[in-house]
Amino acid sequence: MDIDSLVRRNKDVLAGLEQQLSYRFTDLRLLQKALIHSSFAFEQAQIGNNNEILEFLGDAVLDLVIGHTLCNRFPEMREGELTRLRSSLVNETHLATMARELNLGEYLCLGKGEDASNGRNKSSILSCAYEAVIGAVFEDSDYETVATIVGNFFIPAMAAKKEELLIADAKSRLQEALQEEFNEAPAYRLDEEEGPSHQKVFTVSVVFRDTALGSGTASSKKEAEQRAAAATLAELDQVLTRFSE
Repeated sequence: MDIDSLVRRNKDVLAGLEQQLSYRFTDLRLLQKALIHSSFAFEQAQIGNNNEILEFLGDAVLDLVIGHTLCNRFPEMREGELTRLRSSLVNETHLATMARELNLGEYLCLGKGEDASNGRNKSSILSCAYEAVIGAVFEDSDYETVATIVGNFFIPAMAAKKEELLIADAKSRLQEALQEEFNEAPAYRLDEEEGPSHQKVFTVSVVFRDTALGSGTASSKKEAEQRAAAATLAELDQVLTRFSE
């Protein structure tokens, strides 16, 4: 079965996906091809007629669009931070989440074996298909159009991912700042440990030169330390001034 036959058969179904994307394809064959997994193409003796090239293109498009968007939205972030934030948005797990929001699994053309083994819900297949769909939109339109579509899906997650990144990276950033200014590293003090063994809550403080700074509370010591460091970083200017006097 070739692409044209699939488009004729699936035209109404594809229209539903177009509606979710808020984009109408000029060449509907591109959208159909983005949904063809290699297992289906193999069974149909259409080996090269799958979504892998569009996936490759979509991967590059997502990197560019999301990188560009992050630079514009968070100009205060450093290159390394922007790189990690982009990676958290375009990794397999997050792309699969975006695909599930579109119910993309329902639209996929899978081989019988892949379909029987729950392929429509596999993160690896969904993330690749999502990239392929983005690649198809780009092929069918232009940068501005695909940037708008990608932004609609990704911008709502950017602030939350940024916060996760900053908290996860807080200890190393605080240590760098204090060592650069004073050639000394902070310490972390466990202030409180509450709750039963299976549901403990820890409160930790950052200590620098015997002075307690920010504190944090979480379900693990490691996360509590990160939150304490993040709280200290939020007041970093005052901290640096205080110990420079």
